[in-house]
Amino acid sequence: MLCDDCGRKEAVVHITQIGANGRVEKHLCESCAAGYNDFVPVQQDGRHVSVDDFLRGIFGSAQGQENKASGGTGELSCPHCGMSYRDFRQTGKIGCAACYDTFRGQLEPILRRIHGSSVHRGKIPHRSGGTLELKQTIAQLSQQLKACVEQEEYEKAAELRDKVRALKQELQQKEGGQDHE
Repeated sequence: MLCDDCGRKEAVVHITQIGANGRVEKHLCESCAAGYNDFVPVQQDGRHVSVDDFLRGIFGSAQGQENKASGGTGELSCPHCGMSYRDFRQTGKIGCAACYDTFRGQLEPILRRIHGSSVHRGKIPHRSGGTLELKQTIAQLSQQLKACVEQEEYEKAAELRDKVRALKQELQQKEGGQDHE
């Protein structure tokens, strides 16, 4: 869309003014928009405020309230790729694998709402499904075993240890006798 004033450049500022005369829309290029002092706010010291600063002031206050509600004082960003949570909200895409850890608090509720869970449970291929499932079960039982030992629940720990041993033997048989501990 071309600028309503000069008719040469692409319109980048769109202004809708509603008044006594009804609704008036203006589509302006950047240079023509700079000439409209009626629409560009001016600070008390007489300096003009850019449209970006004006909008950042309006929407930034909502962002600030959001940060206070989430307990953050500054904007959270990924240490690996530098992506901010605001960038994620605008694009809907995560920058890297480290973003999942960085934004875990904000992403978990979203993932639960969309997928019903925040843990990925993908399909298991048929040819490796049996051993993969066994490995996952062994890992879970090993974690439970460690927790039981830490809590000094030795009887339950002994039961879990026996289950882990049996599953490891079964795994070795399925994989052809290879040792995978």
